[in-house]
Amino acid sequence: MNMDVIDVIHAKRDGAALTGEQIDWVIDAYTKGVVADEQMAALAMAIFLNGMNREEVARWTMAMVNSGDRLDFSSLGRPVVHKHSSGGVGDKISLPLAPVLGVYDVVVPKLSGRGLGHTGGTLDKLDSIPGWRGDLSNEELFAQLDEIGVAIAAAGSGLAPADKKLYALRDTTGTVAAVPLIASSIMSKKIAEGPGALVLDVKVGNGAFMTSVEAAAELGRVMVDLGTDAGINTVALLTNMDTPLGLTAGNALEVREALEVLAGGGPSDVVELTVTIARELLGAVGKGDVDPAEALADGRAMDLWRKMITMQGGDVDAPLAIAAHTEVIRAERDGWIDRLEALPVGVAAWRLGAGRARKEDKIDPGAGVEMHAKPGDRVSAGQPLFTLHTDRPDRFQHAADALAGAVGYAESEPEATPLVLGRVD
Repeated sequence: MNMDVIDVIHAKRDGAALTGEQIDWVIDAYTKGVVADEQMAALAMAIFLNGMNREEVARWTMAMVNSGDRLDFSSLGRPVVHKHSSGGVGDKISLPLAPVLGVYDVVVPKLSGRGLGHTGGTLDKLDSIPGWRGDLSNEELFAQLDEIGVAIAAAGSGLAPADKKLYALRDTTGTVAAVPLIASSIMSKKIAEGPGALVLDVKVGNGAFMTSVEAAAELGRVMVDLGTDAGINTVALLTNMDTPLGLTAGNALEVREALEVLAGGGPSDVVELTVTIARELLGAVGKGDVDPAEALADGRAMDLWRKMITMQGGDVDAPLAIAAHTEVIRAERDGWIDRLEALPVGVAAWRLGAGRARKEDKIDPGAGVEMHAKPGDRVSAGQPLFTLHTDRPDRFQHAADALAGAVGYAESEPEATPLVLGRVD
């Protein structure tokens, strides 16, 4: 095809809609190295500044899908469901959700990633289980899904390789926040994974990428449209990330909390969101008459979790990592907690060793933050608010600095904030 990347850049720079042929060519050429990083960076900035219409975003997304492999689970003969979270603090929902869904005879190929910065990665959490392995071949993945219906594994490098390359570029060129590029990045991988139904958990608040309901709804709308156009039953839930989910942020800490949920207990917000997303997905594939809360209460989800972890080499009875050092941060005064900001908690967990600043950084599996009070709880001066966990005690002060001012106090009980703030379908 006789194309010139400069013409494509000029068109978007000047506010024109790119043609389908231009989009197909530029994604293919960039993936193959014909278009240089600096040229794609210029195009990404033009998209950031001038946006894309629905047709452009759909074509851009499908061009990224077509840059690599597509998975087809139809041979398994059961509905395939997916959930994607836009990332938050303490967001361990995928851990209990996958086995809950698997109880109801659906296929759950949860292909996940690792964390960077203050948001944790599902694979990092599961890595804290001795022996567990997330890198499955396609043959291993299909065999496990055929046998037990559920797997949490690393996304293969063959899925949407154009996105992998563009994602890294956006991170270094100030174009991460472009809604068309966020939406196409997420949805190219989801479409390539081949689900019949998809729930997008779009986080909203100070601990999320989208800090307002309006911005989250815009992103949700674009992604739902992309999923629908690709033939996937797609819905977006806008969920509160002003406050961390659950009472832990950190890898082994969050696995312990997920196990509490699978055992029929655990924090109410983690249980609520797990069950809410499960109901959405099961309803989308014609199983709306079941109550997924029952799979938590009666132990079926825990049984399936143990099978899933064991099949991936994990020792379900081995103790999880425990940090060598802890330090407690206490309430400054009496009162009701009316604010616990998610971002400072995520940053503190990261500084303690639960996250990484660069992809090659090592994770401390036992590191993180344990929360002893959340908004709506009454505390007394001196009562524990946080326990910090790390193998490196020299990190305590840096983490405590992040948490300074993260907690707000009130004289009376604050109004409860809903967990689910909106829905886009």
